Amino acid sequence: MKAILPLVLLFWSNALAAQGLPVLPAQDHALWQAVGRVNAAGYRTREMCTGTLIAPDKVLTAAHCVAGTDGLGPLPHEFTFVAGWLRGTAADSVPGRAVWIHPRAYSEGQLDVRFDVAILTLERVSKITPLPLVATETSAPYGILGYSTRRPHMLGASFGCDGQITSALLRLDCPVTPGNSGGPVLARVGAHWEVAGVISAMGQTGALAVPVSRVPRP
Repeated sequence: MKAILPLVLLFWSNALAAQGLPVLPAQDHALWQAVGRVNAAGYRTREMCTGTLIAPDKVLTAAHCVAGTDGLGPLPHEFTFVAGWLRGTAADSVPGRAVWIHPRAYSEGQLDVRFDVAILTLERVSKITPLPLVATETSAPYGILGYSTRRPHMLGASFGCDGQITSALLRLDCPVTPGNSGGPVLARVGAHWEVAGVISAMGQTGALAVPVSRVPRP
């Protein structure tokens, strides 16, 4: 089994997904260093997802990024969170110490995308400032950030996504591709962006995400 599985694809739309997220300009990466790669068993491995630092030692990501589709994955210390990765340089790099997976993610024996969320506890506190989780109900426009397997060394981003919660999932009209899994869905709260969801899958018309209401507060 590969250490980290790519984006769960429920209803793949080739035309939409092929677009992917536009590349984030290099000069803007410094604003989003709390978003990084969740690598398996190494600093430069291509088996990766995206994760978000939501507390000094907690990284929010998708359950299938750390446990596959069947609930069986690498040990916590085999993961490394590489914060602010940009063209071979990281703002910080910290191994994992423990993994929390939503207890209902695999309750039926295989992944339930409605609960596709996990938290990687790091071996030490990161020097990067975390992004907060939203505390109130949110509305569009939403933002999405993530690394992809096609473009693993720069973030992709879109900040004009429409979306709403239906059938327990946050459904967005922006496309995502493999590697974006575990990345944050952002909502505008006042003058700041806060984390409103976790990317899980690509639906027929856009990204599917787990709302942060299913995430325990750090």
